[in-house]
Amino acid sequence: MSAPVSRQPSAVQFVTRLFHQPYVWAIVALILLLVINLTKNPGYLGVSVNPATGNLSGNVIDILRASAPIMMIAVGMTLVIATRGIDLSVGSVMAVAGAVSMEFMNNAGTGSFGTAAIAVILALGISAVLGTLNGILVSIVGLQPFITTLVMMLAGRGLAKVITSGQNTSATNESFRWLANGTVLGFPVVFVIAVVIVAVLAALVRRTALGLMIESIGINPKAARMAGIRPVGILISVYIVSAVLAGVAGIFSTASVMTVEVAKTGMTAEMDAILAVVIGGTSLAGGKFSLTGSIIGALLIATLDKTIVYMSIPSSATPAFKAIVIVVICLLQSPRVRALFNQRKATTTSTRKEAVSA
Repeated sequence: MSAPVSRQPSAVQFVTRLFHQPYVWAIVALILLLVINLTKNPGYLGVSVNPATGNLSGNVIDILRASAPIMMIAVGMTLVIATRGIDLSVGSVMAVAGAVSMEFMNNAGTGSFGTAAIAVILALGISAVLGTLNGILVSIVGLQPFITTLVMMLAGRGLAKVITSGQNTSATNESFRWLANGTVLGFPVVFVIAVVIVAVLAALVRRTALGLMIESIGINPKAARMAGIRPVGILISVYIVSAVLAGVAGIFSTASVMTVEVAKTGMTAEMDAILAVVIGGTSLAGGKFSLTGSIIGALLIATLDKTIVYMSIPSSATPAFKAIVIVVICLLQSPRVRALFNQRKATTTSTRKEAVSA
């Protein structure tokens, strides 16, 4: 008998499959940004251990810490976009969650763990309520997601101002501060929490039929309904998840400084979330989505923000620099641009063959 043929993929097949992933250019851009920083400072990626506390410190740790809030809102945004929706209210929900938690702890006057736990529950609870309103208006009332979440973006920011009476609110609670500034085995606890949340959510949508149902609604809502899928419950669920994750991001952002600035907390966060999703390869037209790509997109945006500061780029030029990098990545991901490169490569190859044969 002949020996069985191994069906294990070769290294070439693995690399080919990797380069067909929509987020591969985001990985390339992330590596390129790190190389640029290494060019300026060869020790940029160095990580040191504080002998007194045992905590890790360095630019990489700072990037991981900064990426956690972006990761939260990006993952929630991914699920919403997969249903052909959009959530422009995540930044305002961050402000509301921060306002509720800071105002409660400020009025409680105690720095106990119980106070911090109740503040977190209240913040996530109000976030879930706002997400439910978004989901109902989109799925039951039938309003456009863009209009619905745009209204909620304005209303949420106003609600945060009402909660805090229009003032920046601070509080003192070491348990709450630990959520953003603490460490677990030397790593930022904020990043560890974000990874755990993403892992649980990824298992839920990929190990069950939920992910396929979300994609089917985004691809063809009528066909999904005919197949027995009820879009109303799923749409409400994804908007709740998006809002709750935005609330988590709001807690992370406010816990780092123990202050909520209602005019600044979460400002333009929705843009970072959408960019992370698009960079990660999820189409704004809905359908198939990639949580892995969104996580990579969040890490890329955090690295880009860190690079802008590290390279001493003027604040006035920061938006333009950020836009150029992201546009280049999106162009490299574009199927049309890839087809153009492939066509040109095929033409060059055929021309060389003709020259050799001649």
